Amino acid sequence: MNLLMRAAAAAFTLLSLGAQAQAQAPQAAGVPLKLIVPFTPGTGIDIVARTVGPRLGQRLNRPVVVENRAGASGNIGTEAVVRAPADGNTLLVSVNTLVMNKGLYPQLPFDPVKDLVPVSLTSWGQLILVTHPATGFATARELVAAAKAKPGRINYASPGVGTPHHMSMELFKQTAGVYLTHIPYRGTAQAVTDLLGGQVEAMFLPIHVALPHVKTGKLVALGIGSDKRHALLPDLPTLKEARAGDVNVDMWFGIFAPPGTTPEQVHKLNQELREILASPEVRTAFSTQGMDPASSSPEEFRKLVASDADRWAGLIRSAKIKAD
Repeated sequence: MNLLMRAAAAAFTLLSLGAQAQAQAPQAAGVPLKLIVPFTPGTGIDIVARTVGPRLGQRLNRPVVVENRAGASGNIGTEAVVRAPADGNTLLVSVNTLVMNKGLYPQLPFDPVKDLVPVSLTSWGQLILVTHPATGFATARELVAAAKAKPGRINYASPGVGTPHHMSMELFKQTAGVYLTHIPYRGTAQAVTDLLGGQVEAMFLPIHVALPHVKTGKLVALGIGSDKRHALLPDLPTLKEARAGDVNVDMWFGIFAPPGTTPEQVHKLNQELREILASPEVRTAFSTQGMDPASSSPEEFRKLVASDADRWAGLIRSAKIKAD
């Protein structure tokens, strides 16, 4: 009997080792770590992924591939990660649109907040309120006065319903007590094209998108939707300073793993990302794009995501915003 038990134990040990080796095989065999970006190339999220990705690959000694899976306000790419195996081969690089979608799409087959494992915050980005020079507005206060005088006459653009650009303007409208007409586009490029052409009068844009046009005089910066000014535009007041609504719409960017990812895997990734984000070259790369590098523990990031989801859900309910 003892011989049989020892033989069974040995067999079980061999099977366990074989299963463990099989589970680790994809990484050991050099299968790429896939960073899913749920939006098009050139967005802030894409910049984060393509800045962090190569450095993460070097530290993990494995290839990293950035894959853009755009569509449905980021839900297509997000769901791909929610459904991905928790084998350490897939991560999501996202932005606070993720939590906005929770309130906008209550019928989603997944919960974009609860069904992902937060790994780390990577950065913050700011949005600025801009207008076409032909409007004659030099300050945010002037835009507010014009909007109050003729409610709905001023149009504003966004890359689509539920984007940070859209939600930021809705918060601005609510806190400033004004009404502007929303013109949603399918992406940032066409929205900016029409804004530059004067077909629409105003828009919230990320600093790195707006700055070249502001410097050439093609757009006028009216205020920043943050609680502090930004080094790239030090003379631009916050909207609160401009007495045009109390609007802090700073965007967080971060990395998530599929559900079921072990705490050990998350901790390892978090530590690697923390060191990457602290490096001078990454800080410089982010800063030139109008983003502020940041890091966090997984738990700190989880709390930020949860509180932000509640914040935007409240705005969505009060403004009766519906996804198209």
